[in-house]
Amino acid sequence: MAEESSLNLRLDDIDLQILRELQKDGRITNAELARRILLSPPAVHARVRRLEAQGIIQDYTARLNYEQLGYDLLCFVGLSLQTHQVRLVQNFRTAVRQLPEVAECHHVAGEYDYLLKVILKNRQDMERFIVEKLTPIEGIARMQISVVLAEIKSETSLL
Repeated sequence: MAEESSLNLRLDDIDLQILRELQKDGRITNAELARRILLSPPAVHARVRRLEAQGIIQDYTARLNYEQLGYDLLCFVGLSLQTHQVRLVQNFRTAVRQLPEVAECHHVAGEYDYLLKVILKNRQDMERFIVEKLTPIEGIARMQISVVLAEIKSETSLL
């Protein structure tokens, strides 16, 4: 909650409007953004640059339709490490960062140590990923794979 308060102190209503518009369309021109929030283009440009410099806007990306690109299998993998020795944890994190199939990796509290979001083409691709890429990582004690049957909601917008 303290993080949310400090974030709100740095952002005014115009900043929030800018962020909402950029989340809807990251390719919007500066002039169009200015028109939508009723501010001059130079003022909008300065605010966007400040939000980028503060790290609030991290990057601009294109969301892809994975299925249309031939990636028909979305999985979540819960992983537990054998021990939490610094070397094993660092090696695991380094290894996971190198795997293009892993879209997200989160260190979590609960039943598992890490939760991975993995995007694959099919069952054979999943087998190859598990056997050839994930299992060889030193220190993994156990894993559970959940296959997504239907994606009900997937958003990148926060505000």
